[in-house]
Amino acid sequence: MPNVKIFTDSTSDMPQGWKETYDIGVIPLYVVFDDATYRDGVDITPDQVYRKVSATSALPKTAAPSPADFMNAFAPAIENGDDIVYLSLSSSLSSTYQNARLAAEEFPSERVKVVDSGTLCGGIALLAVKAAQAALHGGSSDEIVSMLEQERNRLSTEFVIDTLDYLHMGGRCSGMQNFIGSLLKIRPVLRMVDGTIVPVSKVRGKKEKAVEQMLSHALSDIDRMDRELLIVAHTQAEEDAKYLRDALEAAGVKEIVVIEAGCVIGSHCGPHTVGLMYLKNEDRDRH
Repeated sequence: MPNVKIFTDSTSDMPQGWKETYDIGVIPLYVVFDDATYRDGVDITPDQVYRKVSATSALPKTAAPSPADFMNAFAPAIENGDDIVYLSLSSSLSSTYQNARLAAEEFPSERVKVVDSGTLCGGIALLAVKAAQAALHGGSSDEIVSMLEQERNRLSTEFVIDTLDYLHMGGRCSGMQNFIGSLLKIRPVLRMVDGTIVPVSKVRGKKEKAVEQMLSHALSDIDRMDRELLIVAHTQAEEDAKYLRDALEAAGVKEIVVIEAGCVIGSHCGPHTVGLMYLKNEDRDRH
């Protein structure tokens, strides 16, 4: 049986240790400022993105890897005799999934399988690690795809955004929504549902109140949460991340990995965003 190599993209914000331990391939998306194009996590850092946005009051554009980018990334593994499972950013948020599908068609049948994660950031990383562990234990590409399609239905991904400015500049909320949100100091708690981002609550006041609400949602799941592994992701929100980590450790979560989201995620959410990603047992809805 061929070895199975797991790939994902840079929106997974995969910790370096996991990439090395499990030999996970990460394909960068692009960040574009005017005529300058950067590979997410390779040519530019999140801090550089936020500084550029602050200086210009304009967001960069983000772009999916091309089918050729995927082909170039996949080819060495195929030539090595490996099968590939690629786990993409939610297909509702990007053309990354479709471009990977186009690339997969250029290889021999069934050698490259593409799975829509239905999520983003640390949620993808968590699923990718599960896939890589299954590959290490001899799982076939079909078995890993089946496992991922089940596990993504158990995944909870929530996050709190500190400012609506980035969503407004990116065209994801109107000027009036941004004005009212800023005036009332509204911090939305957002959740991934069926591959899309939906608001579950809008908290007025300090961001800490919104973070507390997100934590409350997680603690309400504690009895059915898979407490083996939970991810806290953030963009320049180290104190919030530490607070969440400490609270969830006290609640009995065994391993909590804190990651800083990269340039593409940061370009859409902005700095000072913080989120939680974990699996729930015996749950079939998509949140």
